[in-house]
Amino acid sequence: MVDTRRVAIIDIGSNSVRLVVYAGPARAPQPIFNEKLMVGLGANLATSGRIEEPGYSRAIEGLSRFKMLVAAMGITDVRCVATAAVRDASNGADFIRSAKAVGHDIQLLPGRDEARAAGYGVISAFPDADGIVADLGGGSLELVRVHGGTTAHHSSFPFGVLRLDALAHEHGKGFAKTIRRAIAAAGWPGVDAGLPLYLVGGSLRALARYDMLVTRDTMPIVSGHVMATHAALNLHRRLRQLGHGELERLKGLSSARVSTIPAAASLLVPLIAQLQSSALIISASGLREGLLFQDLPPDVRARDPLLVATAAEGRRIARFAPIGAAMNAWIAPLFSDDGPADNRLRQAACHLCEAAISANPDFRAERAAELALHGAWLGIDMVERKILAQTLFTSAGGSGRLFSDASLDTRMSLAWQWGLAIRLALRLSGGTAGIFASSRLSCDDRELTLRFDSASAAMMGEQVQRRLNQLASGLGLTARVEVH
Repeated sequence: MVDTRRVAIIDIGSNSVRLVVYAGPARAPQPIFNEKLMVGLGANLATSGRIEEPGYSRAIEGLSRFKMLVAAMGITDVRCVATAAVRDASNGADFIRSAKAVGHDIQLLPGRDEARAAGYGVISAFPDADGIVADLGGGSLELVRVHGGTTAHHSSFPFGVLRLDALAHEHGKGFAKTIRRAIAAAGWPGVDAGLPLYLVGGSLRALARYDMLVTRDTMPIVSGHVMATHAALNLHRRLRQLGHGELERLKGLSSARVSTIPAAASLLVPLIAQLQSSALIISASGLREGLLFQDLPPDVRARDPLLVATAAEGRRIARFAPIGAAMNAWIAPLFSDDGPADNRLRQAACHLCEAAISANPDFRAERAAELALHGAWLGIDMVERKILAQTLFTSAGGSGRLFSDASLDTRMSLAWQWGLAIRLALRLSGGTAGIFASSRLSCDDRELTLRFDSASAAMMGEQVQRRLNQLASGLGLTARVEVH
């Protein structure tokens, strides 16, 4: 039975109120609807301590719309959570009652629970995450240690981007020292100095987009983007010299989000210094994804999110029935030296082997590569995306190498060989799995052999022979066919 669900999360933050609807496998849920309102509930917390108008009314109006939307979508699994703005505002209880009047029972998350959820959100996307998560919202900053698939040392600080201007005005040149002292007083970094820092939250993602603009990144995908720690200091200096004109060039960002980028950079500098962070890793998965992940039983949590997601996509695009698992088992004997990391990428590629079948024949290879590069995959870094893209590009008939990075030559050569093997398997099988049970691939130092049962020998045709020859050439071998 396919492990799927549809669930909606309404996230009432200090800067935005957002509805996200997820569908697909529970271990790798995909957003199918996402709407946010930048209402700034926490805009005046530092001065008045209250949720002020018009943000209050705009948020309640938005929640009314969200109630109708999820009802129209037929979704009954709806979770509504609120964080720092509602938690800290003197009229937060009034806001909760107003939300209840339009049909929402708000779960008010304490700072510790908010930190824990952000940590599990990172773990859901990076199962091997070992570092410190910093979740920067409009009203607060959460820090949490992640290691071994769990969280520890949960802290919350009133350092949200909507509060930092007031804090900077109050402390002047002592702003950075104030941040560092507060973090140190909470026991950070302790024994956890020198670890990677995983960055969560819209303002930090916006800062990462700015970094990609400045560095002209050729793979501008936010989730998994890695920044050197000195990049934050460089960006902070650059932002102090420039107006908002350059920031407004960032695609896909609202003006309200752009305005928080300088504040995010000003906080990140002392944060990195205090934690002695070794690198900065952006996570698009945060509190909302963490709430979903926490609900999963341990055996589901333990599944590989990349393989879960690609298998689900394979089921969706299959012409007949999914063949990815059977195909991977069929070609695996040719790649017995592959380690676990390469095995999972090859298996993911097999799941996606039919990705470009419905595309215009002239653009099938490009369509296949695009899916690998830009798909919403979890548990995969930028290098692995390139390897997956090369594999699918070759399997769909693309010629040559997609990337010229010399440091990747060995792995790209392997990906090219995987692609040739998948291309052979697709031609032989016609998109069905039955032939894999009555045929077998093997190789030695000289020959690549395709063996058939006598009853299946007729499956060997001219086109199959041609692709077998191409694979053999790619492996530096001679092709051979046997019938038993």
